[in-house]
Amino acid sequence: MDLRYVDKFGPDAADGIRACLSRSTFSDNDEYTVFPGFCDVHVHFREPGFSYKGSIKTGCEAAAAGGYTAVCPMPNLNPVPDSRAHLDEELSIIRRDACVAVYPYAAVTVGEQGEQLSDMEALQDAVAFSDDGKGVQSDEMMRAAMRRAKQLNKMIVAHCEVNELLRGGYIHDGQYAKAHGHRGICSESEWRQVERDLKLAEETGCAYHVCHVSTKESVALIRAAKVRGVDVSCETAPHYLVLDDGDLIEDGRFKMNPPLRDKADREALIEGVLDGTIDVIATDHAPHSAEEKSRGLEKSAMGIVGLETAFPVLYTRLVKTGVLRLDRLLECLVTRPRERFGIPLETDFSVWDLNASYTVDPAQFHGKGRATPFMGWEVTGKCLATYYNGKQVF
Repeated sequence: MDLRYVDKFGPDAADGIRACLSRSTFSDNDEYTVFPGFCDVHVHFREPGFSYKGSIKTGCEAAAAGGYTAVCPMPNLNPVPDSRAHLDEELSIIRRDACVAVYPYAAVTVGEQGEQLSDMEALQDAVAFSDDGKGVQSDEMMRAAMRRAKQLNKMIVAHCEVNELLRGGYIHDGQYAKAHGHRGICSESEWRQVERDLKLAEETGCAYHVCHVSTKESVALIRAAKVRGVDVSCETAPHYLVLDDGDLIEDGRFKMNPPLRDKADREALIEGVLDGTIDVIATDHAPHSAEEKSRGLEKSAMGIVGLETAFPVLYTRLVKTGVLRLDRLLECLVTRPRERFGIPLETDFSVWDLNASYTVDPAQFHGKGRATPFMGWEVTGKCLATYYNGKQVF
């Protein structure tokens, strides 16, 4: 059993892991690799409010199946966790149904409407504040949110999108959109708000994290801000690292927000991971019903699932091809998200067969959502078991 990727995360980790494995079918002689529990700081578990898409229970089951032992669900729920009572409703479901650690976000603004700050003081035990799914449009509102978050020693986590630049678009404003008559979303709709927020973070001293970076301009802006000493981190998602708009087909499982950009953007994102500009790889796991994803590129709901495919896809397409070191991938999946968001590791881990190859089949997913652009891909690296808090959860 290969424990080298666990030993560096704490002197007592290996002993705890061996104790767990001794109670299972695995032994020290098995030719498997043990990884520290992955941490995804950007998921959508749809509960409360949209349980026909997914739930805390099914989301956690998908997480465990992908080797994740800590997840952070976004607040675009019903009710939105913008008050103590609303957050407590979500926490009650988490306590009842979660099989891995769940650290929910609270909303920046009431109802995620961007017009009035949420009761941030009453919500400060949330992992961070975000209006994910929507960009905060008002400069003054975001400045006020950052000042309040700074006082509370909390982080603002931002979905960056300028509404007036969307112009009804739903895929990237690139060659595919032009060739097939689709309305495009320009890259500026993302990077323009990243640019604004970085200035506000520098002004207020607030800790700031950018969600699902997809454009080369955003990478450049964040890289420069880090050099200036701005307290900023960011994430991208697996699909932006291995796909671009040249891979699009007329199928709703290729529709997400932000959209798949062009090849130059994908290459800039990979470079950002390699040089540390991009701190975290998060899935933006976003289940929808089969009907919602069956309407093609124009009319399908935005969002794909990703927890059960993240590591195999990245390992197959980036690590095995020599683009990315495995140690660096683990930093993006384990170390940096936990450090930045203050999420402990302890002895949570997963067991993998890195020689096992298989075809991605959404019918075999453990979560509720099935829409993935990786359907039919041949990947290597199979999660055999996941352990959380001393208990086998997958």
